[in-house]
Amino acid sequence: MLPAETILIAGPTGAGKTDLSLRLAGDLHGEIVVADAFQIYAGLPILTAQPSSAACGRIPHHLIGSVDPAEAYDAGRYLREALPIIRDIAARGKRPIVVGGTGLYFKALLGGLQELPPGDPFLRAELQTLLLPELVERLQALDPAAVGMIDLVNRRRVERALEIVLLTGKPLAASRKESQGFTSTPQGVGIWTLLLTRDREELNAQIEANVRTMFHQGVEAEVAALPEQHVGPTASMTLGLREIRSLLRNEITQKEAIEAISASTRRYAKRQMTWFGHQHDFPKLNLSLFSDPEKSLAEALRLLKTPGPAHGSGIPI
Repeated sequence: MLPAETILIAGPTGAGKTDLSLRLAGDLHGEIVVADAFQIYAGLPILTAQPSSAACGRIPHHLIGSVDPAEAYDAGRYLREALPIIRDIAARGKRPIVVGGTGLYFKALLGGLQELPPGDPFLRAELQTLLLPELVERLQALDPAAVGMIDLVNRRRVERALEIVLLTGKPLAASRKESQGFTSTPQGVGIWTLLLTRDREELNAQIEANVRTMFHQGVEAEVAALPEQHVGPTASMTLGLREIRSLLRNEITQKEAIEAISASTRRYAKRQMTWFGHQHDFPKLNLSLFSDPEKSLAEALRLLKTPGPAHGSGIPI
């Protein structure tokens, strides 16, 4: 169970979560716990858009760059590591502010992480000998409905879906049923939530600007310094990593890399919004409506104060 003081701030990449959460944390004497599947890894601060050292110096941040890229990481491990940190922040009289765009991490914190079978090393070794089209064909034969539930170009997702179906003997949809008692609203009264959004055109423009900024900051050198053999299956899914490696091998130009990373990031942001729209009913704050950061902060505080089914009588601010 999350402490009653906890604030959850979700949203797609490029929406402006970092800036608003820093302002909220300063205003509410908070500490930030990151809920981002990519920022959790060390060695890629530019590529994963981790908050700057100056920002971390002003406001304590947790679970940024804390995991070796060679290690696998999932929502279960995130829950085991994040929950004690959140409780400790609250115990010290500070306000925990969980910020990120990884939907499964929020779902885990809110009690909706279903119990799935652990990976079987022998089965996984067998699956890794198959080509991706063979994996998809096998999944289609065993569970036709599953192919519409996952990203079929993501080998890791296809392998895991096939593994679950084979180990449980049930369709993937049955295994994905939400845990008993889980609802899309936070547990109990006092867990405060926001979903940050932007208008689509503005979000896409911000994503491209962020990608260009990465290159100006030296993301190519950052990726080059991280040996490929030291990047595990989870970290290898980091947005932009594959394209920058292709750039470093002179397989594509920098312009092509920027365009490809921007396109994949836009698709990722769209999937994030779809996830949060289906899984949670967090109050929405469209930052495109506010050109003044102070006004967006005031609106965020207003939404958090507003009574409602998720917020009870409103946050005591």
